[in-house]
Amino acid sequence: MLTVLRPKSQITIPNSIVTSLGLKEGDQLDIYEENGSIRLIPVAVYPKYYVEQLQAEIKLVKEAIKDGKQPVFDNLDALFENLEEE
Repeated sequence: MLTVLRPKSQITIPNSIVTSLGLKEGDQLDIYEENGSIRLIPVAVYPKYYVEQLQAEIKLVKEAIKDGKQPVFDNLDALFENLEEE
């Protein structure tokens, strides 16, 4: 598909791509150049405090795994089997 670079460096993303990716007005896109191509990547932006909370929780889970207090499953079936036993 072709698009035209408009004044103020604007382009229109074809509707079929917008629909296919489920994009809507206000969504944020990361844009960068890579090997002569322009890449647009949809991104989700979260508040810093939320990301910090997730990082802290991940750290706790990793420590629990290391200490043997958190079970680790090879697949979903093993997880569900464990849940059914409880």
